[in-house]
Amino acid sequence: MTAALAAVALVVLSIRVSLYRKKVGVKIGFGEDVALMRRIRAQGNFIEYVPLALILLALAEYRQAPAAMLWTIAVLLIVGRGLHVAGILTARTPLSAPGMVGTYSALLVGAAALAFG
Repeated sequence: MTAALAAVALVVLSIRVSLYRKKVGVKIGFGEDVALMRRIRAQGNFIEYVPLALILLALAEYRQAPAAMLWTIAVLLIVGRGLHVAGILTARTPLSAPGMVGTYSALLVGAAALAFG
C-alpha cells in the first residue's frame, strides 16, 4: 500500500514538473523560474528519500517486524513526504521542516527494525 501511494505521488510530482516545463518553455534545468525549481526539487527530494524508506519497510516486513512498527514507518513516510512537498511548493518552512523530521524518523525506525528486530 505504501509503495503504491509513493508511486502515485511520484507520477503526480513528475507530471507537475513536465507540464510546467512545457508551460514556461524550459527543457533542461529551471532557468530563472523559481516555481519550476521548487517543483523539480520537490520531485527530486522525493526520489532521494522514498526508495530507501520503502526498501527498509519491505525488509522489515519480510523479517516479520511487529505491525505497529511497520505502520509507524509507513505513516511517518507518507505524512513526512506530504508535508515536505507542501512546504517546498509553497515555500513554507513550517511545513517542510517537520516533513523532513518525519522522513528521517521513518528511515531511523526502519533501520532500527532491521538492526534490533
